[in-house]
Amino acid sequence: MSRVTKKASSVCTDSPLSMSEVCQKMTLMRQILTSCFGPNGRLKQVHNNVGGHVLTTSTSTSLLQAVSSSEPLLKLITASILNHLSRFSDCGLYTGILCFSLIDHVQKSGLRPSVAIKINKQLLEVCTSFLNQEDCGCKVNVDFNSCQSLVTLARSVISSKPACVLTEGEQQHISTLAVHAFLLTVPCGDTLSSPVRLGRTVTVSIEGQFVLDSTVFPGLLVNVPDMQLHPTDSERIRRGPGPFRLALFTVSLSGDLSEFGEGFLEVNCGAPDPEDLILNQLLKLGEQAVTDQVEVFMCQRVIHPVLQHYLRRHGLLVVERLGIALIQPIVQMTGAQAVALYQTPIPPEAYGQVKGCFVRTVGSRKMLHLLPPREPVPAVCTMVLCHRNDTMLNELKAACQRAEHVLRLTLRDPVGLLGGGCTETHMAAYVSNKGTTEAAEAALSLGVSQSHYLLGLNGFCSSLETVALALEHDGGTSLVDLTYAHHWPVPQGEGLQQGDEGEVPATCGCGLVERSSRPGLEWTPLNTRYPP
Repeated sequence: MSRVTKKASSVCTDSPLSMSEVCQKMTLMRQILTSCFGPNGRLKQVHNNVGGHVLTTSTSTSLLQAVSSSEPLLKLITASILNHLSRFSDCGLYTGILCFSLIDHVQKSGLRPSVAIKINKQLLEVCTSFLNQEDCGCKVNVDFNSCQSLVTLARSVISSKPACVLTEGEQQHISTLAVHAFLLTVPCGDTLSSPVRLGRTVTVSIEGQFVLDSTVFPGLLVNVPDMQLHPTDSERIRRGPGPFRLALFTVSLSGDLSEFGEGFLEVNCGAPDPEDLILNQLLKLGEQAVTDQVEVFMCQRVIHPVLQHYLRRHGLLVVERLGIALIQPIVQMTGAQAVALYQTPIPPEAYGQVKGCFVRTVGSRKMLHLLPPREPVPAVCTMVLCHRNDTMLNELKAACQRAEHVLRLTLRDPVGLLGGGCTETHMAAYVSNKGTTEAAEAALSLGVSQSHYLLGLNGFCSSLETVALALEHDGGTSLVDLTYAHHWPVPQGEGLQQGDEGEVPATCGCGLVERSSRPGLEWTPLNTRYPP
C-alpha cells in the first residue's frame, strides 16, 4: 500500500541537547518548576488551548500530569519525577529542579555525558553515605514520644503547598488532624509476633465549609443521602451497641439481565420468566442473610427494590451504590470478604463485623458512620476535609495524603531533613570539601582526569545550591554562613554590605542556627566560590 505522505524521520535523535528547540523547552519546564517551589511558590493555571477545565496548582504531581509535551527527553524526565513521587509522594519539584540543573551544568562545562554520569553517580553515593552517618548535620531525629515533633513534620509538608491557601491557624489545625489520622492507622498492642499492617485513611471532601470544620473520625463514613427516608434504618441504628454482622457484595443485585453480558436470550413458550428466576434467587440470598443474623447488608452496586424491602422488613440496614473506592477499606476494617456471586450461598467466613452504626451530619450531607469492630487491629479512619472551593479542596486533599505518606516513611527511618534550603547548602559544602580533598583518588578510580572531576564536582554542588536558591521568588538574595553552611535568605532591598551583619536575618532558613547566639559568623553569597 503506497503512502499518502512521505515518511517523516524519527522524532528521537542521538543528541537532543544539541537542538535549540529542545533546550528552550527544557528551560521553560525548569522555570515552571522553579517558580512553584517552596511555601512562597507561585501558582500555575493550566488549561487546554481550546478551553475547558482550568487547573490551579503548584503541586508537582498535578502540574506534571497536566502539562504535556511531545518532546521525548522531557517525557523521560517527567516520567522519572512521577516515578519518584509514586515511591516517596513528595519532593517532586525538588527532584525536577535538581535534574534540570545538573543537565544545564553538564552542557555549560563541556564534559562528555558519559564522564558526567560517572561523576554524578559517585557524588550521589557520597551524599547517600553522608546522610546515613549518625553525626550527619542535615538530619533531625523524629521523636514518636512527642506529638509536636510529628505535627511539625506534617506541617512542613502542608505549608509548602501555597495553593491550599491556609492561614497559620488552619495549617496548625490540618497538621494536627493529619497526625491524628496517622496515629489511628498504626496498630496497637503486641505486634512483634506478626508483621505490622498499617490501617487506611479515607478522605471525604466537603466544599463550602470552613477549614476549621475539618475533623477526623475513627471508622468509616459512607455517603448515604437517603438514609432518613427509611424509618426502619433509623430504628435499626438507634438500637444498642454491636457488634453487628455485615455482608458485603461487589456483584450487582439489581436482577438486570445485562449482567450476563451481550447477546440474545431465547425463552421457550411456557418456560419461567428469567427475571422471576433471578428475583427468586435474590430473595433466597436475602433469606439466608436473615437466617444468618446479618444486620448490615452492603453492596457496591444496585440492590433490587424487592430485595431491599424484604431486608428492611426484617430489620436489616441496607446500603447500596457504595462504589469501588470504599470496598477495600470496608474489607480491611470489618474483616469481611467481598462476595462476587449471588447464585451460591454466602460462605460463613465471608461475614464481617462492625462495632456500631450512627448517622452523622457532615456539612450538608448525611453519612453513615461505621465503627471498627475491635482493638487493636489495623484501623480505618475517615478524614473530613473542608474548604471554601473545589480548587483549594483538591490541593488540600493532595497535601494531606503526602503528609500521611511522609509520616509513614518515618516509621521505617525516624529522621527528617532540615528545611529552608539548609540541607542543600550543608550537603553541598560537605561534598565540595570531601571531593576537593579526595579529588586525585576519586578521579583515578573513575578513570577521568582530575580537572574533569573538579568540573563535575563544581556542577553537582552548584546544582544542590540552585535548589536552595529556588526558594526565593521576590528578588531577595541568599547567603551561606562559613561555619555551619546553612542557608540565610535576605529579603529584597536588604543586601549584605561587607562587614555589616545588620541586614542578615535572625535565623537561618531552617531556624536551628541563630545569629545572636553564634558570634563571629561570616556569610557569603550563595552559589559563589567560598573557602572551606
